[in-house]
Amino acid sequence: MKLIRFGKKGAEKPGIIDPTGTFRDLSNYIDDWSYKTLNHDTLNDLKNRDLTQFPIISSEVRLAAPVDRVGKIVGCALTYGKHAAEAGLEPPEEPMFMLTAPSAINGPNDDVVIPRDGTQLDWEAELAVVFCKAGSYIPVENAMDYVAGFCVSNDVSERVFQLERGTQWTKGKSADTLKPLGPWLVTSDEIDDPNKLEISLQVNGKTMQHSNTSDMMYSIAELISTISRYVSWQPGDVMMTGTPPGVGYGMKPQVYLKPGDIMSARIQCLGEQRNQVVAYAQGKV
Repeated sequence: MKLIRFGKKGAEKPGIIDPTGTFRDLSNYIDDWSYKTLNHDTLNDLKNRDLTQFPIISSEVRLAAPVDRVGKIVGCALTYGKHAAEAGLEPPEEPMFMLTAPSAINGPNDDVVIPRDGTQLDWEAELAVVFCKAGSYIPVENAMDYVAGFCVSNDVSERVFQLERGTQWTKGKSADTLKPLGPWLVTSDEIDDPNKLEISLQVNGKTMQHSNTSDMMYSIAELISTISRYVSWQPGDVMMTGTPPGVGYGMKPQVYLKPGDIMSARIQCLGEQRNQVVAYAQGKV
């Protein structure tokens, strides 16, 4: 299933895309896609329903991030060996991760705002995992039982904030709008192997990143299991699984985003998001 959230900012509703590609409104079925509803019971019930009973909505509607009220975003770092190399860093012996503010979450086609005083805004196409079950100390062999589904994400990063202001990566990752998610959440039963998906990102039509999640040094199950030793996973949580090589920071000379640039991140089976970069405006996001 492809789960969506749609509508104006602040008034989003839950929806689904049926097998014919028709967008349908689920607001009479559930309040929203969030930690309250992203669970096996709801997903299994919906899977067995006749989706034609739900009202049709226009496919031209604004899409929001496919999950609301995210408890935490856990970002994985240096999971692709080639990305570690372009950053001049040794691949870690154990997965590295950081926490990112959920307030950074953005719609899949909404503007990305350069943070105030930001000068080195960079792109990072990533596979995102959304959870449907709470757990800690999760065995690798059971890890995928905790996953609701997968979506496209872009871990947009302000490198000066991240690397030069106390080397606290959360600073460079958490500004409002820097985490586009979507366009939809594809439930885990539709993805045979999340470690065999093509992933790419273009800036203004030029391919900057092109790889496959099979190039990751860890499986998705291993990331889930390892991180669960340190923080518990909760329904609605998001794990961003790291980016392949091709970020602006790793180029010679380095290249960063500017107002008017268009980022298009795409993952096989999960769709494509498209975000325009805009300048910071005082009092507006």
